[in-house]
Amino acid sequence: MPLSDTAIKNVKPKPDKPFKLPDEKGLYLLVTVNGGKWWRFDYRFDGKRKTLSMGTYPDTGLKQAREKRDLARKQIAEGVDPGLDRKIKKQGAGENTFKALALEWFERKMTIRSDSHQKRTKSLLERDLFPWLGDRPIADIKALELLQALRRIENRNAIETAHRALQVCGQVYRYAIANGKIESDITLSLKGALTAVNSTNFASMTDPQHVKPLLQAIENYSGSFIVKCALQLAPMLFVRPGELRNMQWQDVNLDKAEWRYLVTKTQTQHIVPLSRQVLAILTSLHPLTGNGKFVFPSARTPNGSRAMSDVALLAALRRMGFGKDEMTVHGFRAMARTILDEVLGFRPDFIEHQLAHAVKDPNGRAYNRTAHLAERVKMMQAWADYLDNLKAGADILPFKRKG
Repeated sequence: MPLSDTAIKNVKPKPDKPFKLPDEKGLYLLVTVNGGKWWRFDYRFDGKRKTLSMGTYPDTGLKQAREKRDLARKQIAEGVDPGLDRKIKKQGAGENTFKALALEWFERKMTIRSDSHQKRTKSLLERDLFPWLGDRPIADIKALELLQALRRIENRNAIETAHRALQVCGQVYRYAIANGKIESDITLSLKGALTAVNSTNFASMTDPQHVKPLLQAIENYSGSFIVKCALQLAPMLFVRPGELRNMQWQDVNLDKAEWRYLVTKTQTQHIVPLSRQVLAILTSLHPLTGNGKFVFPSARTPNGSRAMSDVALLAALRRMGFGKDEMTVHGFRAMARTILDEVLGFRPDFIEHQLAHAVKDPNGRAYNRTAHLAERVKMMQAWADYLDNLKAGADILPFKRKG
């Protein structure tokens, strides 16, 4: 039943927790333990559930709250996110500041990225850029000012972070240009101004002699069962770590032996054939996490609403005695790419497709997600069988020499 003013006036708080009084069409009154009454409106935009504050009762009456809700619903119907629209309008005269445009860019462009990527980017903006540039009109910022902010990051020996900050600024500036706020991107003039990054590849084991004890250590891992299952799948699936952690049950088809998901890095659909060994692990895990969203939920959210932490698997590798110069979670990709090619002799384009890399045909067209799927199914089963034999102590094949 819709709310009435009488019902709202007479409602009493509960001493142990806040509760909701639903009205209709997403509007409800949140009653706090101290008697506060807050209007809230729940809605979905771009497939995501969001909540908008509509004021407090009695300052905002029932009629006013409904009018605000109806206005928000109209915005949604017109393709406008009312929450984002409110944030932008709150900037007022400061709508063209670096901070306002950076936050607008973040809301529009970054929400499709992984949670960890969003968190790192937001932290970088708030810690390293907003204190120095946030309140400045973006059109008035000079290249030297931006460089000085980046130098502050360099001065604490965070060279890679400084480069990431410059990249983020470049994306904000290009967003501002596209929206008519400025005419040029000052970040382009800073190319080469920062200290060069001493880049290194992700540590990985690509020699079967070294892979064997790693697989055996994973098999004997005595920590969390969920973490162990993720570790077991990491070498067999060799997807990016964030994709493995965020694996969702709705994307897994055990009957078809497939996992289909959107690759966040390229925004393309990807198919991962599931070997018999992978299916066995997922089947054993399903009774434990199958009622939640994520295959590998966070240990801190028993209801399965959040994915496993980005450090959980790395910490497990370290506890097993594998240092950062020996193996990383990302290193399972290099392991598979090398051994599938040099030991098992699979075609490089099959491997690149399975790695979800941007492979093109001789005419420069990108292959679709089903390219070479039958061959990739065979390859993934052969790879799982090889890892099983390696773990069991079978003779290790020598590297196949090329040329």
